[in-house]
Amino acid sequence: MSDTPNKMHLAQFLVHGPTHHSLAMWRHPDTTVSGLDWARPALYQEIARTCERGCFDMVFFADLNYIADTFTGSLGPALRNATQAPEHDPVPLLSWMGAATDHIGLASTFSVSHHHPFYAARLWATLDHLTGGRAGWNVVSSLNANQAANHGEERQDTDTRYDRAEEFIGVCNKLWASWDEDALVMDRAAGVFADPDKVRRIEHSGRFFRSRGPLNVVPSPQRGPAILQAGVSSKGRDFAARHADAIFAIQPVAEHAKAYRDDIQDRARAFGRGNGACKVLFGMQPILGDTEDDAKQRQQAHNDLVHAEGGLALLSAHLDFDLSSLDLDQPLVDCDEPKLDRMRSRAVRDDGTPMTIREVARRHGESVTLPQFVGTPEQVADRMCAFQDAVGGDGFMLSAISLPTAITRFVDEVVPLLQDRGRLRRSYEADTLRGLLAAD
Repeated sequence: MSDTPNKMHLAQFLVHGPTHHSLAMWRHPDTTVSGLDWARPALYQEIARTCERGCFDMVFFADLNYIADTFTGSLGPALRNATQAPEHDPVPLLSWMGAATDHIGLASTFSVSHHHPFYAARLWATLDHLTGGRAGWNVVSSLNANQAANHGEERQDTDTRYDRAEEFIGVCNKLWASWDEDALVMDRAAGVFADPDKVRRIEHSGRFFRSRGPLNVVPSPQRGPAILQAGVSSKGRDFAARHADAIFAIQPVAEHAKAYRDDIQDRARAFGRGNGACKVLFGMQPILGDTEDDAKQRQQAHNDLVHAEGGLALLSAHLDFDLSSLDLDQPLVDCDEPKLDRMRSRAVRDDGTPMTIREVARRHGESVTLPQFVGTPEQVADRMCAFQDAVGGDGFMLSAISLPTAITRFVDEVVPLLQDRGRLRRSYEADTLRGLLAAD
């Protein structure tokens, strides 16, 4: 461990639904919520307060706009196993959580694929106001045919999706800049609210969008939200390196995680951004026990709750490819289907032996291939520090196995250890989410 260790940035991964990365979550005996509690704002306010007590940078919602029928062409597998279905809209929760907290960032996925930039710019500037500069937007372009069909559209190819996303965020930036900082006069005596000379139209006309502007929202604390991304392809990495304040990445092996982060930093510098301008948070799933054996037993009990069908439905949805068309008991590395290419590096066990497609899908249902950090609080803290030192990374996106108990236990038992080691802030030193993410 270095003499001056980097501080970790921590985010809590959430979904406005009964399961997150873990398909076992809704069945887990430590999940204390019942019925439709996962659909109520009180649960998420409690989680936000807990994470703020742990000095996390943010809570972060993923979001999908479909129930997948990719596996076998039926809705049945997804509905039976709650494979990220149902999912309620997370964006309204950000205001509820903001009202219950003071410092923590509040972020959500919002797809650019089926909206207009003016609506997005207005929505996120408003949320940034309502949260006092703590809003974060995970900018995604949807790649699933089910989601496109729900909006009456055809799925676009990767290049078109990212070209459209580039123009989309460009229009949003123009709209957020359409008011000068000092445009608000609010001179009651003179009867002047805003200086018309400092508010301008944008007159954008591009390949995908037209917008006249200006935005009808005054400048928000961050001039729009902090931008988050999860680029994987070369175009996706360029988009993230150019625009994002932080990236969420899934790279279970430290060597691969280091290569990914180094690549992002190289790309960011090529776009004229300084070192550390784009933080990379690697996903991990902590499983804590009173002893190492207790933690391993908890891991096994959790993983055993995931049905293979649920994992196959989830992985098929994420790949946008029906895995039932393949021999599920063949090693994934032996399959020449191009849609499986991005899973090949995750298709081996810890000892290097290959896993079958069915086994890979089962693991996908356990954690979406996030590494499970299993052990006592001290052991989990050790592994987090070792991973960060090996990768040079910026922190972690934590994914819980039960709700809200796993989050509370991590904050109560692991966070103090990281703080004692100088790895995690003890108090908030910035007023905005972008400011929190920018800190070293």
